[in-house]
Amino acid sequence: MFGGKPDIKAVNIEFSCTEIGGLWGIYLQETASSCFLTYFLHHLQDAEIIPLAQEALKLSQRRIEKIESLFQSENFPIPAGFSENDVNLTAPPLFLDTFSLSFIYMMNRLSMINYSFVASNNVRLDVLDFFNECLHQSTEMFGKAVRMMLEKGIYDRPPKMNYPQEVEYVQKETILNGFLGKHRPLNAIELSEIFFNIERNYFSVILMLGFAQVVDDKDLRDLIIRGKKISEKQIELFNTLLMEEDLLGTVTVSMEVTASTASPFSEKLILSMVHILNSVDIVLISHALSLAMRADLAAHYTKIIAEVMAYGKSTFDAVVERRWLEQPPLATDRKKLLNRPEPG
Repeated sequence: MFGGKPDIKAVNIEFSCTEIGGLWGIYLQETASSCFLTYFLHHLQDAEIIPLAQEALKLSQRRIEKIESLFQSENFPIPAGFSENDVNLTAPPLFLDTFSLSFIYMMNRLSMINYSFVASNNVRLDVLDFFNECLHQSTEMFGKAVRMMLEKGIYDRPPKMNYPQEVEYVQKETILNGFLGKHRPLNAIELSEIFFNIERNYFSVILMLGFAQVVDDKDLRDLIIRGKKISEKQIELFNTLLMEEDLLGTVTVSMEVTASTASPFSEKLILSMVHILNSVDIVLISHALSLAMRADLAAHYTKIIAEVMAYGKSTFDAVVERRWLEQPPLATDRKKLLNRPEPG
Protein backbone atom coordinates (compact mmCIF):
# COMPACT_ATOMS: atom_id res chain seq x y z
CA MET A 1 0.00 0.00 0.00
CA PHE A 2 1.38 3.36 -1.09
CA GLY A 3 4.63 1.72 -2.20
CA GLY A 4 6.35 -1.14 -3.99
CA LYS A 5 6.66 0.52 -7.41
CA PRO A 6 9.79 1.90 -9.09
CA ASP A 7 10.83 5.36 -7.95
CA ILE A 8 9.64 7.72 -10.67
CA LYS A 9 11.96 10.40 -9.24
CA ALA A 10 14.77 8.56 -11.03
CA VAL A 11 13.71 10.41 -14.19
CA ASN A 12 14.03 13.79 -12.42
CA ILE A 13 10.45 15.01 -12.75
CA GLU A 14 9.74 17.72 -10.20
CA PHE A 15 6.30 18.56 -8.86
CA SER A 16 4.18 20.76 -11.08
CA CYS A 17 1.54 23.13 -9.68
CA THR A 18 -1.08 20.37 -9.92
CA GLU A 19 0.89 17.93 -7.75
CA ILE A 20 1.72 20.67 -5.25
CA GLY A 21 -1.86 21.92 -5.04
CA GLY A 22 -3.35 18.44 -4.82
CA LEU A 23 -0.99 17.12 -2.17
CA TRP A 24 -1.13 20.35 -0.15
CA GLY A 25 -4.94 20.44 -0.07
CA ILE A 26 -5.30 16.73 0.71
CA TYR A 27 -2.77 17.04 3.55
CA LEU A 28 -4.88 19.69 5.30
CA GLN A 29 -8.08 17.68 4.83
CA GLU A 30 -6.56 14.41 6.04
CA THR A 31 -4.98 16.00 9.15
CA ALA A 32 -8.39 17.51 9.98
CA SER A 33 -10.18 14.17 9.45
CA SER A 34 -7.57 12.43 11.57
CA CYS A 35 -8.37 14.76 14.48
CA PHE A 36 -12.08 14.00 14.30
CA LEU A 37 -11.56 10.24 13.98
CA THR A 38 -9.13 10.22 16.93
CA TYR A 39 -11.74 11.95 19.07
CA PHE A 40 -14.57 9.67 17.93
CA LEU A 41 -12.52 6.56 18.70
CA HIS A 42 -11.68 7.84 22.18
CA HIS A 43 -15.39 7.83 23.07
CA LEU A 44 -16.91 5.18 20.79
CA GLN A 45 -18.85 2.41 22.55
CA ASP A 46 -20.46 0.68 19.56
CA ALA A 47 -18.46 -2.51 18.98
CA GLU A 48 -19.49 -2.64 15.30
CA ILE A 49 -18.43 0.93 14.48
CA ILE A 50 -15.09 0.86 16.34
CA PRO A 51 -13.21 -1.38 13.81
CA LEU A 52 -14.44 0.76 10.90
CA ALA A 53 -13.36 3.96 12.64
CA GLN A 54 -9.96 2.40 13.41
CA GLU A 55 -9.54 1.46 9.76
CA ALA A 56 -10.52 4.96 8.65
CA LEU A 57 -8.02 6.54 11.04
CA LYS A 58 -5.19 4.25 9.93
CA LEU A 59 -5.86 5.09 6.29
CA SER A 60 -5.84 8.80 7.09
CA GLN A 61 -2.57 8.50 9.02
CA ARG A 62 -0.91 6.53 6.18
CA ARG A 63 -1.95 9.18 3.69
CA ILE A 64 -0.49 11.90 5.90
CA GLU A 65 2.79 9.98 6.21
CA LYS A 66 2.94 9.36 2.45
CA ILE A 67 2.40 13.04 1.61
CA GLU A 68 5.04 14.03 4.15
CA SER A 69 7.44 11.57 2.52
CA LEU A 70 6.72 12.97 -0.93
CA PHE A 71 7.27 16.54 0.27
CA GLN A 72 10.49 15.60 2.07
CA SER A 73 11.85 13.93 -1.06
CA GLU A 74 11.43 17.30 -2.84
CA ASN A 75 12.71 19.41 0.07
CA PHE A 76 9.25 20.97 0.08
CA PRO A 77 7.99 22.48 3.36
CA ILE A 78 5.38 20.29 5.04
CA PRO A 79 2.13 22.20 5.79
CA ALA A 80 1.25 22.76 9.44
CA GLY A 81 -2.23 21.28 8.98
CA PHE A 82 -3.89 20.04 12.17
CA SER A 83 -2.53 17.94 15.00
CA GLU A 84 -3.26 16.48 18.44
CA ASN A 85 -3.08 20.06 19.72
CA ASP A 86 -6.42 20.68 17.99
CA VAL A 87 -8.20 17.88 19.88
CA ASN A 88 -9.24 17.76 23.54
CA LEU A 89 -9.77 14.11 24.42
CA THR A 90 -10.83 15.01 27.97
CA ALA A 91 -14.00 16.70 26.66
CA PRO A 92 -17.09 14.50 26.98
CA PRO A 93 -18.77 13.07 23.87
CA LEU A 94 -20.35 15.77 21.71
CA PHE A 95 -22.02 13.38 19.23
CA LEU A 96 -23.72 10.02 19.57
CA ASP A 97 -21.90 6.94 18.24
CA THR A 98 -24.00 6.82 15.08
CA PHE A 99 -22.72 10.23 13.99
CA SER A 100 -19.17 8.88 13.81
CA LEU A 101 -20.49 6.40 11.25
CA SER A 102 -22.19 9.23 9.36
CA PHE A 103 -18.88 11.11 9.46
CA ILE A 104 -16.99 8.17 7.92
CA TYR A 105 -19.70 7.81 5.28
CA MET A 106 -19.77 11.50 4.33
CA MET A 107 -16.02 12.11 4.43
CA ASN A 108 -15.36 9.14 2.16
CA ARG A 109 -18.17 10.13 -0.18
CA LEU A 110 -16.63 13.59 -0.51
CA SER A 111 -13.14 12.07 -0.75
CA MET A 112 -14.24 9.94 -3.71
CA ILE A 113 -15.22 13.13 -5.52
CA ASN A 114 -12.11 15.04 -4.46
CA TYR A 115 -9.58 12.28 -5.18
CA SER A 116 -10.97 11.63 -8.64
CA PHE A 117 -10.68 15.35 -9.36
CA VAL A 118 -7.10 15.77 -8.14
CA ALA A 119 -6.01 12.49 -9.75
CA SER A 120 -7.24 13.69 -13.14
CA ASN A 121 -5.04 16.79 -12.79
CA ASN A 122 -1.78 14.96 -11.98
CA VAL A 123 0.75 13.53 -14.41
CA ARG A 124 3.71 12.58 -12.19
CA LEU A 125 3.14 8.86 -11.95
CA ASP A 126 4.03 8.24 -8.29
CA VAL A 127 1.62 11.00 -7.21
CA LEU A 128 -1.02 9.73 -9.63
CA ASP A 129 -0.64 6.19 -8.23
CA PHE A 130 -1.03 7.59 -4.71
CA PHE A 131 -4.25 9.44 -5.54
CA ASN A 132 -5.64 6.44 -7.43
CA GLU A 133 -4.97 4.24 -4.40
CA CYS A 134 -6.63 6.79 -2.13
CA LEU A 135 -9.66 6.84 -4.44
CA HIS A 136 -9.89 3.05 -4.33
CA GLN A 137 -9.63 3.01 -0.53
CA SER A 138 -12.24 5.75 -0.10
CA THR A 139 -14.62 3.84 -2.39
CA GLU A 140 -14.18 0.71 -0.27
CA MET A 141 -14.66 2.64 2.99
CA PHE A 142 -17.76 4.32 1.58
CA GLY A 143 -19.23 0.91 0.73
CA LYS A 144 -18.48 -0.44 4.22
CA ALA A 145 -20.08 2.61 5.83
CA VAL A 146 -23.21 2.32 3.65
CA ARG A 147 -23.52 -1.37 4.47
CA MET A 148 -23.28 -0.73 8.20
CA MET A 149 -25.72 2.21 8.06
CA LEU A 150 -28.23 0.00 6.23
CA GLU A 151 -27.80 -2.73 8.85
CA LYS A 152 -28.40 -0.21 11.63
CA GLY A 153 -31.38 1.34 9.86
CA ILE A 154 -29.89 4.84 9.74
CA TYR A 155 -29.48 5.21 5.98
CA ASP A 156 -32.15 6.90 3.88
CA ARG A 157 -32.12 5.39 0.40
CA PRO A 158 -32.54 7.76 -2.57
CA PRO A 159 -36.14 8.01 -3.91
CA LYS A 160 -37.34 5.22 -6.15
CA MET A 161 -38.89 5.87 -9.54
CA ASN A 162 -40.69 3.79 -12.14
CA TYR A 163 -38.64 2.49 -15.04
CA PRO A 164 -39.45 4.12 -18.40
CA GLN A 165 -41.30 1.96 -20.90
CA GLU A 166 -39.25 3.13 -23.87
CA VAL A 167 -36.44 5.45 -24.97
CA GLU A 168 -37.63 9.05 -25.26
CA TYR A 169 -36.12 12.25 -26.66
CA VAL A 170 -36.57 15.75 -25.31
CA GLN A 171 -39.23 17.71 -27.17
CA LYS A 172 -39.05 21.46 -27.72
CA GLU A 173 -42.38 21.89 -25.97
CA THR A 174 -41.06 20.09 -22.88
CA ILE A 175 -38.16 22.50 -22.55
CA LEU A 176 -40.39 25.54 -23.14
CA ASN A 177 -42.88 24.35 -20.53
CA GLY A 178 -40.09 24.39 -17.98
CA PHE A 179 -39.45 28.06 -18.69
CA LEU A 180 -43.12 29.03 -18.80
CA GLY A 181 -43.87 27.65 -15.36
CA LYS A 182 -45.56 24.32 -16.10
CA HIS A 183 -43.00 21.89 -14.71
CA ARG A 184 -42.44 18.43 -16.06
CA PRO A 185 -41.59 15.71 -13.50
CA LEU A 186 -38.04 15.65 -12.20
CA ASN A 187 -35.74 13.37 -14.15
CA ALA A 188 -33.49 10.76 -12.52
CA ILE A 189 -30.39 12.99 -12.58
CA GLU A 190 -32.17 15.99 -11.04
CA LEU A 191 -33.81 13.81 -8.39
CA SER A 192 -30.47 12.27 -7.47
CA GLU A 193 -28.81 15.68 -7.04
CA ILE A 194 -31.68 16.91 -4.85
CA PHE A 195 -31.48 13.85 -2.61
CA PHE A 196 -27.73 14.08 -2.02
CA ASN A 197 -27.92 17.82 -1.45
CA ILE A 198 -30.49 17.19 1.28
CA GLU A 199 -28.33 14.45 2.79
CA ARG A 200 -25.17 16.57 2.78
CA ASN A 201 -26.96 19.50 4.38
CA TYR A 202 -28.42 17.33 7.14
CA PHE A 203 -24.87 16.24 7.94
CA SER A 204 -23.77 19.89 8.03
CA VAL A 205 -26.68 20.88 10.29
CA ILE A 206 -25.78 18.22 12.87
CA LEU A 207 -22.08 19.07 12.72
CA MET A 208 -22.65 22.82 13.04
CA LEU A 209 -25.19 22.37 15.82
CA GLY A 210 -22.50 20.56 17.81
CA PHE A 211 -19.90 23.20 16.94
CA ALA A 212 -22.18 26.12 17.89
CA GLN A 213 -22.96 24.41 21.18
CA VAL A 214 -19.31 24.31 22.32
CA VAL A 215 -17.74 27.44 20.81
CA ASP A 216 -17.18 30.20 23.37
CA ASP A 217 -16.38 33.02 20.93
CA LYS A 218 -19.75 34.69 20.25
CA ASP A 219 -18.75 35.96 16.80
CA LEU A 220 -17.72 32.47 15.73
CA ARG A 221 -20.86 30.98 17.24
CA ASP A 222 -23.04 33.44 15.33
CA LEU A 223 -21.13 32.64 12.12
CA ILE A 224 -21.63 28.90 12.61
CA ILE A 225 -25.34 29.36 13.38
CA ARG A 226 -25.67 31.41 10.19
CA GLY A 227 -24.21 28.50 8.22
CA LYS A 228 -26.55 26.08 9.96
CA LYS A 229 -29.54 28.20 8.92
CA ILE A 230 -28.34 28.24 5.30
CA SER A 231 -28.21 24.43 5.33
CA GLU A 232 -31.66 24.25 6.93
CA LYS A 233 -33.03 26.56 4.25
CA GLN A 234 -31.66 24.26 1.54
CA ILE A 235 -33.18 21.20 3.23
CA GLU A 236 -36.58 22.91 3.39
CA LEU A 237 -36.40 23.98 -0.25
CA PHE A 238 -35.35 20.59 -1.60
CA ASN A 239 -37.85 18.69 0.55
CA THR A 240 -40.59 21.00 -0.75
CA LEU A 241 -39.56 20.16 -4.31
CA LEU A 242 -39.81 16.46 -3.51
CA MET A 243 -43.22 16.86 -1.86
CA GLU A 244 -44.48 18.76 -4.91
CA GLU A 245 -43.54 15.68 -6.95
CA ASP A 246 -45.59 13.51 -4.54
CA LEU A 247 -42.35 12.07 -3.21
CA LEU A 248 -41.70 11.82 0.52
CA GLY A 249 -39.14 14.27 1.85
CA THR A 250 -35.97 13.07 3.54
CA VAL A 251 -35.86 13.37 7.33
CA THR A 252 -33.18 12.89 9.95
CA VAL A 253 -33.21 9.71 12.00
CA SER A 254 -31.97 11.31 15.23
CA MET A 255 -30.47 14.54 16.51
CA GLU A 256 -27.16 12.78 17.31
CA VAL A 257 -25.81 15.72 19.37
CA THR A 258 -25.34 15.38 23.14
CA ALA A 259 -25.89 18.12 25.73
CA SER A 260 -22.14 18.74 26.19
CA THR A 261 -20.87 22.32 26.06
CA ALA A 262 -17.17 21.44 26.46
CA SER A 263 -15.34 21.80 23.15
CA PRO A 264 -13.42 18.72 21.95
CA PHE A 265 -11.86 20.67 19.06
CA SER A 266 -9.86 23.86 18.71
CA GLU A 267 -11.73 26.83 17.27
CA LYS A 268 -9.21 26.78 14.42
CA LEU A 269 -10.20 23.20 13.52
CA ILE A 270 -13.91 23.93 13.90
CA LEU A 271 -13.96 27.02 11.69
CA SER A 272 -11.62 25.41 9.15
CA MET A 273 -13.98 22.43 8.85
CA VAL A 274 -16.92 24.79 8.33
CA HIS A 275 -14.90 26.59 5.64
CA ILE A 276 -14.00 23.29 3.93
CA LEU A 277 -17.62 22.08 3.91
CA ASN A 278 -18.76 25.43 2.55
CA SER A 279 -16.26 25.16 -0.32
CA VAL A 280 -17.49 21.64 -1.08
CA ASP A 281 -21.09 22.89 -1.07
CA ILE A 282 -20.27 25.49 -3.72
CA VAL A 283 -18.67 22.82 -5.94
CA LEU A 284 -21.52 20.33 -5.60
CA ILE A 285 -24.34 22.86 -5.96
CA SER A 286 -22.59 24.15 -9.10
CA HIS A 287 -22.44 20.56 -10.35
CA ALA A 288 -26.17 20.15 -9.70
CA LEU A 289 -26.82 23.41 -11.58
CA SER A 290 -24.87 22.15 -14.59
CA LEU A 291 -27.15 19.08 -14.76
CA ALA A 292 -30.48 20.85 -14.14
CA MET A 293 -32.81 20.87 -17.16
CA ARG A 294 -35.71 22.60 -15.43
CA ALA A 295 -35.72 26.38 -15.22
CA ASP A 296 -37.02 26.49 -11.64
CA LEU A 297 -34.19 24.21 -10.47
CA ALA A 298 -31.58 26.33 -12.23
CA ALA A 299 -33.00 29.44 -10.55
CA HIS A 300 -32.95 27.78 -7.12
CA TYR A 301 -29.36 26.59 -7.53
CA THR A 302 -28.19 29.98 -8.76
CA LYS A 303 -29.70 31.67 -5.71
CA ILE A 304 -28.19 29.08 -3.35
CA ILE A 305 -24.72 29.46 -4.86
CA ALA A 306 -24.85 33.23 -4.32
CA GLU A 307 -25.85 32.78 -0.68
CA VAL A 308 -23.25 30.10 0.01
CA MET A 309 -20.51 32.16 -1.66
CA ALA A 310 -21.42 35.16 0.49
CA TYR A 311 -21.19 32.93 3.56
CA GLY A 312 -17.89 31.55 2.27
CA LYS A 313 -16.52 35.09 2.13
CA SER A 314 -17.47 35.53 5.81
CA THR A 315 -15.80 32.27 6.90
CA PHE A 316 -12.74 33.12 4.82
CA ASP A 317 -12.48 36.55 6.45
CA ALA A 318 -12.86 34.98 9.90
CA VAL A 319 -10.05 32.41 9.48
CA VAL A 320 -7.76 35.00 7.86
CA GLU A 321 -8.44 37.55 10.60
CA ARG A 322 -7.44 34.99 13.23
CA ARG A 323 -4.39 33.87 11.20
CA TRP A 324 -5.72 30.33 11.00
CA LEU A 325 -5.68 29.92 7.22
CA GLU A 326 -2.49 28.49 5.78
CA GLN A 327 -1.30 30.17 2.59
CA PRO A 328 -1.40 27.76 -0.36
CA PRO A 329 1.99 27.62 -2.14
CA LEU A 330 2.41 30.71 -4.33
CA ALA A 331 4.05 31.07 -7.73
CA THR A 332 7.20 33.21 -7.82
CA ASP A 333 6.43 36.93 -7.97
CA ARG A 334 8.45 37.76 -11.11
CA LYS A 335 7.44 41.45 -11.08
CA LYS A 336 8.79 41.82 -7.57
CA LEU A 337 12.10 40.24 -8.62
CA LEU A 338 12.43 42.41 -11.71
CA ASN A 339 11.65 45.60 -9.78
CA ARG A 340 13.93 44.89 -6.82
CA PRO A 341 16.16 47.81 -5.74
CA GLU A 342 19.77 47.91 -6.87
CA PRO A 343 22.29 46.50 -4.36
CA GLY A 344 24.05 48.99 -2.13
